[in-house]
Amino acid sequence: MRLPRVNHGHAFKDKLVLWLLGFLAGAKAPDVLLTIFYRPAFFGKRQAAINQVVMRGPSEWSPGERELFAAFVSRLNECRF
Repeated sequence: MRLPRVNHGHAFKDKLVLWLLGFLAGAKAPDVLLTIFYRPAFFGKRQAAINQVVMRGPSEWSPGERELFAAFVSRLNECRF
């Protein structure tokens, strides 16, 4: 179950950014962005920080390889990446 506010409860500035990202990508903004923008103080900043460590922190794998792994797992889970 998803709260309707996660889909539509963003401030005007955030709606504009999400629309622009979706327009540039040629698709609706991914759900993770909707969640991060929904309550950045509660969830967004922490999640963004974790994502940076996981995707860009020290590793034997390059950021590109990590992105590819994430896309592959999302595809296996039938989740839009």
